[in-house]
Amino acid sequence: MPGQIKRILDSIIQQRASGNPTIASTTKTKLILKGVNPDGFNGSSPDDPGVLAKVKAIAVELGVTI
Repeated sequence: MPGQIKRILDSIIQQRASGNPTIASTTKTKLILKGVNPDGFNGSSPDDPGVLAKVKAIAVELGVTI
């Protein structure tokens, strides 16, 4: 299902930031440093199994439920 990576990334950012734009920006930076740029995905992006596994692992590492 296309867009699953984008939904998970948005969920990570939303749960970590809780509406705080500074924390949202910091979380995006953390994701970029881990090799996943949230701005590089949209709702119609194909779901690469490798990237999907990486994003799920990052979510677990950051303590976010997906």
